[in-house]
Amino acid sequence: MRAPAPLSRRSKKGLGFLRGACLIGDTCWWCEQLLLMPMQSFSTPAHDALRTKAEDPSRRLSDPLGLRLHRALSWLGRAERESADEDLRFILLWISFNAAYAREVDADSASEWKRLKRYLETLVKLDVDERIRDAVLDRFRDGVQQLVANRYVYGAFWKHFNGVEGFENWKSRFASEKRRVLFRLEEGETSRVLFTVFDRLYVLRNQLMHGAATWQGRVNREQVHDGAAVLGYLVPVFIDIMLENPQHDWGEPSYPVVEGVYG
Repeated sequence: MRAPAPLSRRSKKGLGFLRGACLIGDTCWWCEQLLLMPMQSFSTPAHDALRTKAEDPSRRLSDPLGLRLHRALSWLGRAERESADEDLRFILLWISFNAAYAREVDADSASEWKRLKRYLETLVKLDVDERIRDAVLDRFRDGVQQLVANRYVYGAFWKHFNGVEGFENWKSRFASEKRRVLFRLEEGETSRVLFTVFDRLYVLRNQLMHGAATWQGRVNREQVHDGAAVLGYLVPVFIDIMLENPQHDWGEPSYPVVEGVYG
């Protein structure tokens, strides 16, 4: 990875909000990485730019894709305005992500995970600028390893803790997965690393969405902070890739708008 060009005084002043918004502290790895980056490296499209792009009639978005992206952008816009409350920011970003990929509502978690994996794999294939690869394998490499090494967002740990049979060996499985992620980072296996990251984020999502965590609780600050950082970077990239590929079948969104029908 090339060393980033030093930030000018003006650039540092412009990025000062990162320290003030961070609830972990000045030593947070994620914020330090952002503060070290040259201004031109911030290529993640913001909400306003994405909204303008989505509303360009020359893009000829289908109605299902238009609705899907309209919903995703509405939640992304709200998330971008939330800097002080990382729990809320993570939830808003996950809703934006969910609006972008989800199809029919299915109580089967296995089917949901398969859809999620297909969606992520498709994004990586369509990412001609390799922004996802850059984020996962280079830019946030150390942060990804920190997230994967956090047992509190590892599903098998919680299954064992809650007395579910068959997960007594969670420690060896956890160590094995960490080694696999290191190997896949070295081999440049973007999709597989991305799957593991979102597997961890999905556990965090369940904790927050289902009331299994305390709002602004101290015990889960690290994973909430890391999760919000990952989603804050990747969700806009995901939306932009979808905008650049309107011909792809992104599926029908859940609960489409149905006018004049009530019950």
